[in-house]
Amino acid sequence: MATLINQNQDGPKLPRWRRVINWLGRWPGQRDRRAVEDLLKHVHACQERGQGASAESAAGAIGWSARRAVKVIASVEALGLIRSTSKGLELTDGGTQLAVSVIRAHRLWERYLADEAGMPLTQVHAEANRREHDREGGRVDRLDAALGYPQSDPHGDPIPRADGRLAEFAGTPLMSWSSGRPARITHIEDEPASVFDQIVATGLMPGQVITVEGSTPEGLRVAFNGRKSVLAPVIAANVFVQAVPQDAAPAPARSLSSLEQGGEAVIRGFDQGLRGFHRRRLLDLGLTPGTPIRAERVSMFRDPRAYRVRGSLVALRREQADRVHIEEGSPSPSAQTGATS
Repeated sequence: MATLINQNQDGPKLPRWRRVINWLGRWPGQRDRRAVEDLLKHVHACQERGQGASAESAAGAIGWSARRAVKVIASVEALGLIRSTSKGLELTDGGTQLAVSVIRAHRLWERYLADEAGMPLTQVHAEANRREHDREGGRVDRLDAALGYPQSDPHGDPIPRADGRLAEFAGTPLMSWSSGRPARITHIEDEPASVFDQIVATGLMPGQVITVEGSTPEGLRVAFNGRKSVLAPVIAANVFVQAVPQDAAPAPARSLSSLEQGGEAVIRGFDQGLRGFHRRRLLDLGLTPGTPIRAERVSMFRDPRAYRVRGSLVALRREQADRVHIEEGSPSPSAQTGATS
């Protein structure tokens, strides 16, 4: 990897870390640039967790050989973006700045892919990894504006602002949460992918309110979206929550997917994390708050299911119905007449 930077002798001299960032933006070797940015992102993640990054941890997380990890680290250290300490690798100011810019692009792409492109949540992380390195020409700023300046990605991680500010991570592991206290899910780890796939299949999403009811030899017994489940320790360890203020705690939500065939209810609303394309599609199908809905047909494999709403049958997959909240009661007058909102 080339590590030399031609310094401009004319005009004021830029700080070294700013020259490095400018140079990386012009560097034609995309493989080298990706290696630098992947390493910085890994070191940043380790620092956020209070862990020390090393050649071994970088090789394992990024998929490099030990020899390549050592070579990349030496080059990036020569650029002044990281330094070796007794606790492991540490970002310099310039390294932090560049790492945060990559993280911002990554999380905005995840938001776009999940909300607007309709990509399954289990696939957005890998695709965002591929797109995060292309940040020239104000592309990331335009993406941020087009999405309405979202505060977090689909996993609950805060999205850095354009000026590099990054909100502190908020959350307590669900495994250590006391029983009987409602909590709101703030973050779900997306790695390892095999565990994240299990979490998505369970129906857990950032923004949901969950209550720990106790523990069993198999894991935590929890209640959310109107149903009960037992979460294996490996799943519960990757879910983070924070307290719901008592005066702001909503009534427990019940998901549409829990409505048995022939059952009737009224749509109450959607999960907080349901945005963009997916939210618009449900609204276009007539699933507006206050609308009566009835569970009709069930397919052979119980997914998708058909629901009758506003005189029509609509088919929803389990993951879609999980994000629609329902309640018992009478529909609003406008919903009874079939008006849309």
